[in-house]
Amino acid sequence: MSCTTKTNNNFQLKEGDILFQNTGTDEIDTAIKDVTATEMAKNYSHVGIATKKNGEWFVVEAIPKKGIQKTSLNDFLDRNKNKANKSQTTVARLDENYQKYFSKAIQYGLDRLGTPYDEIFLWDDNSYYCSELVYKMFSSQNLPKDAIPFLTHPMTFNGKSGKPMPSWIKYYKERKHSIPEGIEGTNPNLMASSPHLTFVHDYEIE
Repeated sequence: MSCTTKTNNNFQLKEGDILFQNTGTDEIDTAIKDVTATEMAKNYSHVGIATKKNGEWFVVEAIPKKGIQKTSLNDFLDRNKNKANKSQTTVARLDENYQKYFSKAIQYGLDRLGTPYDEIFLWDDNSYYCSELVYKMFSSQNLPKDAIPFLTHPMTFNGKSGKPMPSWIKYYKERKHSIPEGIEGTNPNLMASSPHLTFVHDYEIE
C-alpha cells in the first residue's frame, strides 16, 4: 500500500474507487476506531465504493438505520466535516488488475439496495455492515481467496485490558445479543491496510 496521498484539486474520481471516512466521534464510531486502529496516520470507521450513473457520482454503502443505499457523492462528503469545513474522506484505488471486477462488484451492491444494516456485525446473515459489503462485492465473484484484495480476521471488541470495552457491552446489551468476539469479519482500517490499494486523494487537506 502506498502511504503517499495526492491532494491536488484536479483529482478525478474513478469508478470503483474506495472511499474511507471518519464518520464521527460518537460512542460507537470511537469504539470502532479504538478496537480496529492500525499504525496508519488515519483511522476510519466507514467505507463505501464509488460509481457513476448518468454523469453523477454516487457511493454504494451500508450505513446504520438505512442499510445498503446509493448516496450522492456530495451528500457522502458532507458528513461530519472537520472544523475547517473539509470532508474527512480519503480515496484509495485498487491495483489495475482489479478493474475487471468493478462492474460486478458494484452491481452486487446495487442488487442489494434496501438490505438492512448489520448492527450485530455477523458474517453469515442477510444483512451487511459497511466493510462486509465492500469485501463481499469482490468475494462474491468466485475469486480465489488469495486474490481477494482485502483480508478478514477474527474480530475483537476488547480494549487494552483484554476485556470488552464498556461502550460495546452497552451496545450489545441494548440489542439483547452476546458480543461476537472472535467471529471472522473485517473493518475499514483492515481494508485500508491492503497492499493492493494506493491512496490517491484526501478531501480533508485538498
